[in-house]
Amino acid sequence: MTKDFICKEARTKMEKIAAHLQEELKGLRTGRASTGLVENIRVECYGNLSPLKQVAVISTPDAQSILIKPYDASIVSNIEKAILQSDVGLTPSVDGKLLRIQIPPLNEERRKKLSTHAKEFGETAKISLRNVRHDANKQVDKEQKESVLAEDDAKRAKDEIQKIIHEYESKLNDSVKKKIEEILKV
Repeated sequence: MTKDFICKEARTKMEKIAAHLQEELKGLRTGRASTGLVENIRVECYGNLSPLKQVAVISTPDAQSILIKPYDASIVSNIEKAILQSDVGLTPSVDGKLLRIQIPPLNEERRKKLSTHAKEFGETAKISLRNVRHDANKQVDKEQKESVLAEDDAKRAKDEIQKIIHEYESKLNDSVKKKIEEILKV
């Protein structure tokens, strides 16, 4: 493998980690209704577990409520059960073939707890980034040992990988900081 290929592969993996962090952060409450709070909750339907966004239309008619309309009305109770069992701290009310969730305002203690969760998500993502860096550096060492990469190219590859990880750590820090500000904003 070439230096460029190893770096490109590392960048792709780091991009996926950043995208995954964004998805996790979307699931944290900020005091405003957001479909991201519930869209990835796993619901049992037809013998399988599926994300809520695949079995229902989720909308936010106003800033304080979420409306869930299942494609199949027979799974309303399964959706209600899944939301109650999830750790989002929301209670749905069944309204015929729909579910409504009122978003209560966050108290100070809950805001601090959510900001701690955001930091934890960020730290987990950073650990994943470091694992990608470790694997890429290991690949560079292997290629150098097999005489595929020259010593100078191996050094440049490791420097490039280090630049990439700094770039993505900065992105992750910005995402977490932005989410924490959003959570703590009253």
